Amino acid sequence: VQLQASGGGLVQAGGSLRLSCHLSGRSFTTYAVAWFRQAPGKEREIVAGIRWSGDSVYYADSVKGRFTISRDNPNLTCYPQMTSLKPEDTAVYYCALNPRSTRDWYKLSAFDFWGQGTLVTVSS
Repeated sequence: VQLQASGGGLVQAGGSLRLSCHLSGRSFTTYAVAWFRQAPGKEREIVAGIRWSGDSVYYADSVKGRFTISRDNPNLTCYPQMTSLKPEDTAVYYCALNPRSTRDWYKLSAFDFWGQGTLVTVSS
């Protein structure tokens, strides 16, 4: 399975950006898709995730109320809509796929497949 992330760029604080992650490949199972981010010198952390059934979403506390994650089943694409961006949101954003049903489906260790990352820079 391949994950193609796009949509990163430079935006001013308070602005909005929408990333997208397109899934492709032969015969894969998608239990959940999530976006993680990693800022320089920091560990990779989850931003938002969604079970592909659409019945559960997860948001990091730092983005609750500002980011909204959704998925487009027919087009196999996942979108985080990011609003009210802050300089501390600056990071490389990665989309990832969890192929199995797991209790803590949003934990980093549950994701086996990763996209290449897209840089989001928020200027103050």
